[in-house]
Amino acid sequence: MKLLTVDTIDQAREKLLERAQSWPLKTEMISLGEISGRIPARILAKDIFIQEDIPAFDRSTVDGYAVVSADTAGAGEAIPVFLKQVGTVSMGKPALFSIRSGECAYVPTGGMIPAGADAVAMVEYCEDSGGNIAVYEAVASGAGVALSGEDVKKGDLLLRRGTLIRPQEAGALAAAGITRFPVFSPLKLSIISTGDELVPPSKTPRPGEIRDINSSALKEASLRRGYTVVSERIVRDDEAELEAAVREGIASSAGGSQSSAGGSQSSDVVIVSGGSSQGEKDSTAKVINRAAKPGVFTQGLALKPGKPTILGWDEESQTLLAGLPGHPVAALIVFELLFGWLFDKLFDRQPPFLIPAKISCNVPGSPGRTVIMSVILHLENDGYSAKPVFGKSGMITTLTKADGYVIIDLNKEGLKEGETVMVHLL
Repeated sequence: MKLLTVDTIDQAREKLLERAQSWPLKTEMISLGEISGRIPARILAKDIFIQEDIPAFDRSTVDGYAVVSADTAGAGEAIPVFLKQVGTVSMGKPALFSIRSGECAYVPTGGMIPAGADAVAMVEYCEDSGGNIAVYEAVASGAGVALSGEDVKKGDLLLRRGTLIRPQEAGALAAAGITRFPVFSPLKLSIISTGDELVPPSKTPRPGEIRDINSSALKEASLRRGYTVVSERIVRDDEAELEAAVREGIASSAGGSQSSAGGSQSSDVVIVSGGSSQGEKDSTAKVINRAAKPGVFTQGLALKPGKPTILGWDEESQTLLAGLPGHPVAALIVFELLFGWLFDKLFDRQPPFLIPAKISCNVPGSPGRTVIMSVILHLENDGYSAKPVFGKSGMITTLTKADGYVIIDLNKEGLKEGETVMVHLL
């Protein structure tokens, strides 16, 4: 049996990035209304700068009375301050009057602050006494007021290149009046699942058959990351059939990302799930070497789970190829560690947020291999604890029970109970 000469995760990532950097990343203009429910996720292709102050005017953050803060000094429940009400501000209307010391005006939440006022006394601490307002609380200058430009000022950076457009970013763009903006065209990805035992999820398996898990799982992982999946198929454990599927993926992706703008069903990445280990029918590496030139550049990762991972490259079509493990947990973890990471690098995205937690028990490492341990997070009095989810990589429920995973470095013997770890959320 041929032994795998493995790469570390960092080595494999460097090789992927070296090749993918040749892709000319395309952009497209979309409107704000197209963001809602958009799959795959959309990533800003340039920095967005604000062209106006937000808010555009001094506005109230509470229901109450606009006042000169100095007038309320010493006010309290026993000794209120009495101010003359000289006006009422209506929502969506300008405050066309001003107030002076000894005066006030009613302002609803979001209403414009009249000139002369520098604070708002909450209505809960005020009482109308027939034209005079009794104020039972002293307010400081700026209380209850959002000043013009306090959120962002004209010329400020609103959103940076590489930002994922979530509901909150859509709201910020709407607030700034930016209704069209450039986003990166998604990278296109094809998924090939291999195995004589695989049947579509809609089919009832016969004895010896199993439903194809990896196509659905990898598709969702790809879409969440920002890839678009242009094809999915199941092929038998047959080298000729697999080679034909891989060649079809490479041929249709001629030009790499250059063809993406044309709307063709091309692929920047072709993923083969299964067939990457050293078993009798495991032929992915041989197929990639025949179908792609120069072919395989990584055959095996110093990773648990995920050692039998294969990575390849076709220079002419500028296509990345990957043979991922057939076990669902290993396939998803490797996809995230390699192709999730690659996506972030190419599109200048910030690394995913990590949660610090204390491991709940001793966890052994694996000499010479990086170990991925799925964990459940529990909120304790002093922060989060991370409880390992023990299970085989062929069991998809191992991940459905987990909130995230912990990476144990290949040079680390393991984790000790109570040790602080960084949890990557799933």
